[in-house]
Amino acid sequence: MYKILTKAEIAPETVQMSILAPKVAASALPGQFVIVIADKYSERIPLTICDYDVKAGTVDIVIKIAGDSTRKISELQVGEYIHDFVGPLGNPSEMVYEDLEELKKKNILFVGGGAGIAPVYCQIKWCHENGIGADVLIGARSEEHLILRKELEEVTRDLYICTDDGSVGRKGVVTEEIANLVENKGIKYDHIIAIGPMIMMKFVCLQTAKYNIKTTVSLNPIMVDGTGMCGACRCKVGGETKFACVDGPEFDGHLVDFDLAMTRQRQYKDAKSRKFSQLDQVKPGTPNDFVKQQEAHKLEDELSEGKSETDKKSDRFVRVPITNQDPDVRINNFDEVCLGYTEEEAIKEAQRCLNCKNPLCVGGCPVSIDIPGFIKEIANGNIEQAAKVLARYTTLPAVCGRVCPQETQCEERCILGKRGEPVAIGKLERFAADYARRNNINLNNKPASNGKKIAVVGAGPSGLTCAGELAKMGYEVTIFEALHISGGVLVYGIPEFRLPDEVVNHEVENIKELGVTINNDEVVGKTVTIDNLIKEEGFEAVFIGSGAGLPKFMNIPGEEFNGVFSANEFLTRVNLMRAFEEGYETPIFVGEKTAVVGGGNVAMDAARVAKRMGSDVTILYRRTDAELPARREEIEHAKEEGIRFEMLTAPVELVADENGNVKSVKCIRNKLGEPDASGRRRPVPIEGSEFEEEFQTVIMALGTSPNPLIAKTTDNLETASWGGIITDDFGKTSREEIYAGGDAVTGSATVILAMGAGKTAAAKIDEYLRNKDN
Repeated sequence: MYKILTKAEIAPETVQMSILAPKVAASALPGQFVIVIADKYSERIPLTICDYDVKAGTVDIVIKIAGDSTRKISELQVGEYIHDFVGPLGNPSEMVYEDLEELKKKNILFVGGGAGIAPVYCQIKWCHENGIGADVLIGARSEEHLILRKELEEVTRDLYICTDDGSVGRKGVVTEEIANLVENKGIKYDHIIAIGPMIMMKFVCLQTAKYNIKTTVSLNPIMVDGTGMCGACRCKVGGETKFACVDGPEFDGHLVDFDLAMTRQRQYKDAKSRKFSQLDQVKPGTPNDFVKQQEAHKLEDELSEGKSETDKKSDRFVRVPITNQDPDVRINNFDEVCLGYTEEEAIKEAQRCLNCKNPLCVGGCPVSIDIPGFIKEIANGNIEQAAKVLARYTTLPAVCGRVCPQETQCEERCILGKRGEPVAIGKLERFAADYARRNNINLNNKPASNGKKIAVVGAGPSGLTCAGELAKMGYEVTIFEALHISGGVLVYGIPEFRLPDEVVNHEVENIKELGVTINNDEVVGKTVTIDNLIKEEGFEAVFIGSGAGLPKFMNIPGEEFNGVFSANEFLTRVNLMRAFEEGYETPIFVGEKTAVVGGGNVAMDAARVAKRMGSDVTILYRRTDAELPARREEIEHAKEEGIRFEMLTAPVELVADENGNVKSVKCIRNKLGEPDASGRRRPVPIEGSEFEEEFQTVIMALGTSPNPLIAKTTDNLETASWGGIITDDFGKTSREEIYAGGDAVTGSATVILAMGAGKTAAAKIDEYLRNKDN
């Protein structure tokens, strides 16, 4: 929690606060921003840093009230706490890295408008402290709306003021004063830095282009999440797609497409008023009738009585069916679809296991669980012991039991599958883990510490697994997590109807009980660097499990229109920030018809969420049903829920209405050609097969790549051309004390593969440190 030390209303609907945030202050530089969350119901708000004091450990922000979440922040009082304060984020102003002596030779003008005066102050103060003289031009509606005037006068060479009503300074807009300074006063500026409302920055750039003056602008106003995982802040700079939070927020103003940026800026302002206009409110929580159904569900007598020996033998090849919510019911809620086995059903299913002497199923498990061992305990009715067997091999059994693709791993190797249905290994794993959670069974005891400190980057599946394994060995492990909630993709990417937050939170708490510390709201590469952790904080090894959160797009015309989301953005706003739930302030808008582009698990998740938000959903996939990479169970659930599949279909262009909102998708039909590098037959467009269909929402579920932040801020860490960290087969990177695993290495993959990488790396980190001591 981050304490508010001072607060002042510095203009109408504008508040300045000083927040105690020592780690953010220690890493902050001019031009950067923070993400602020007032409470658990509030939207994530990006705010540029107004000032910072390393000695005092404070960061100043200016809040312009523009909605529910900014109002909630502004209403907090001195002595109270902000729920989350994440940063510093974004790239610092480019002048921070320039040679100071060369910078002193330049004639610089800062232009600030409205709340944009706050980050201007941060930059001009830095200039003043480093002996760089510069002018400042600020504008506002009137004198009472003008902020930080006195503070600017103390650090500015010449301060120029414009107000719309002429109550102070020049009457008019800042562009008129720029013209006056250049044309009438003959001042030659080498560089102009403009920060403020988008329309102001646009016209400043049009003005400075006439004089051929280099102009930098900040696109902070279009940012949404700020950590590089949603893609909502995409913009066009010089015709190329950029992300304001990763590539910016500062850009060459003469290359920015401001009209597009202003259109995108309206997206969530428009969505706010429409959030619940088209759908009945979806309520969280498990309905009592399904709880009762699960508790009351009994094994039918005919499965256990009156069978001949032949019948009993044939039963071994037939899986005990699992109970799911009815499709017509579940599309109206976010409760878990699969209701799981009852104890009687689990024991019956477990008794099908052959307890093979050479269990092939174990070889198909990335974390090498003793599968026959835990299943045998269930078959004998020893459910607690089954959970304890699982705990020896996996830190996230209830998660894996739900989202691991067992059908292509352990279950695929099951001997019973050769003549019938394999044992439902995943469902049994889930049952044992759920039993332990519901009965408060302690599965792990905190071991004695060996005194060695290890840092883990990311509280997702690979990071949590690595941390848990190392903690069991006695290491003192600290996880650094960028988000305010732990779990990574488990909480922001996977919907509750597949993986309830309660399940993830419980397994995270189990890991913490082993002695693992989790520091949320700490962005490695910004708040702290890996080299800092090793050199200054005494960590002897680091594991990077930061995932792959940077979304991919198709690069077709129209992707910049409002109503076009990355799956990451869409799912994060719904899953993590609870946009579907009344009382939460994060806006989302889903049109009457939604197109989801892609065929993986993420595409199924996005489609099924959109369906629950009241939309008619179609999945567009360029190959056939046989090539869909998603789990078959998820595909069938999507079909049961009424989601339409347009196979052998690829979008080629998105079309918008006059307001910049997507209204239709132009597609082309494909046929399958020869296999490509993935081994799947390559889709080939069919000439003349183009067609257009109306959609008000388009979700791109095309995969993700690693955020380059960690690689850019870590010395001598080798990465592949596509951004993944290069490791050997055991997770070791180009630096002997740094290991990595999961999506940060492989790109987007499955939860269980990320866990396997974390577990493998933990063993090698232990080996490395033991050898180091010898």
